[in-house]
Amino acid sequence: MRFAKLVIATKNEGKYTEFKEIITNTAGGNFADEIIFAPDAAELIVNETGKTYVDNAMLKARAWAEETRLPCLADDSGLEVMALGGAPGVYSARVVRGRDVDRAVWLLSKLSKETYRRARFVAALSLCVPSEYTIITEGYCKGSIAEHPSGENGFGYDPVFIPDDYDHTFAELPSDVKNKISHRADAFRKLIKILS
Repeated sequence: MRFAKLVIATKNEGKYTEFKEIITNTAGGNFADEIIFAPDAAELIVNETGKTYVDNAMLKARAWAEETRLPCLADDSGLEVMALGGAPGVYSARVVRGRDVDRAVWLLSKLSKETYRRARFVAALSLCVPSEYTIITEGYCKGSIAEHPSGENGFGYDPVFIPDDYDHTFAELPSDVKNKISHRADAFRKLIKILS
């Protein structure tokens, strides 16, 4: 399956850039001729009212596909920390108002007396092709929460998440490494397998 145009249904430039690299790394030029940043395609606000990652990914992909009449790829993702009962989870981007750094500070404060720091990133990916089909996949990346933020790359909780088998946070790893092992990369590989 190859698309002439594909909209990445996000207004987060960091996520858009990450998706472009994941698509290129995984499928080369065989997935889409043109990958479009959603705000360049249309003006649309989608309220993430779902209770699960899958719900929110589908909401975004379908809304942008209906608006643009183009195939749209959306994700909803979050960080699940075992010592916090899986929180912040689906509310990862909204658990604290403000910047990414504010959410990282919130998380580290919650874990300040905690020695069990296992966590995982989860991503639900939704590909919606208007009037044809919607495909959903989920991907995971297991790891642990660092004692303090490190690194300048990435976004969100990347400076405090250390993936398994690595000694550095997502924000310290080169983007090409992160984008091979991340939860979004895992979900995208599963999507490619379904389409093929």
